[in-house]
Amino acid sequence: MHPEILSIILFGIVAAYTPGPNNFVAFYSGFNFGIKRTLPHIFGVTFGFPFLLLCMALGLINVFKLYPLIQEILKYLGTLFLIYLAYKISFSGSVSGENKNKNPVKFIETFIFQFLNPKGVIASVIVVSTYIDTGENFVNYTTQIIILAFIVSVTSITLWTLMGRFLRKFATNQKFINYFNYAMSLLLLLSIISFYL
Repeated sequence: MHPEILSIILFGIVAAYTPGPNNFVAFYSGFNFGIKRTLPHIFGVTFGFPFLLLCMALGLINVFKLYPLIQEILKYLGTLFLIYLAYKISFSGSVSGENKNKNPVKFIETFIFQFLNPKGVIASVIVVSTYIDTGENFVNYTTQIIILAFIVSVTSITLWTLMGRFLRKFATNQKFINYFNYAMSLLLLLSIISFYL
């Protein structure tokens, strides 16, 4: 067992459950599309973030250390994607007609976004640089951290989806739905600002 397992768990809970792009999108999607149609997003985060951590542990973190400009470029690409997503959310309207059967976010989009998500990239850099060393326990510690990342990812993203679905019960008219979508769009944009402070 990793000697700092409690510290890793606490960091993982704080990083995964606090507001951020993945969680805001899950909240929005759960509200507008329900749990079933949000599954691609849930799976994208659940498998995408642990895969990002694995890539970091296997050497991507060294690339970032040698070429910090790459991490900056990823941050700006992630920002552009989030602005685009905020625009889509803001003007999505109600789920009716042709939009009714569309998945809000596809699995592959969410999976790839984990490599552009500034919050996720920063969290993975902290975890790998703090809790994983390249010594004899590398495989053991990395495996434990990937399993923990999987658990906190699936539970946090599912919880945010369920909260969105629960709030839908109070959506009695189209105006409420529109205001909710505007609020989610604004929160997504505010989460971007926090990456540059």
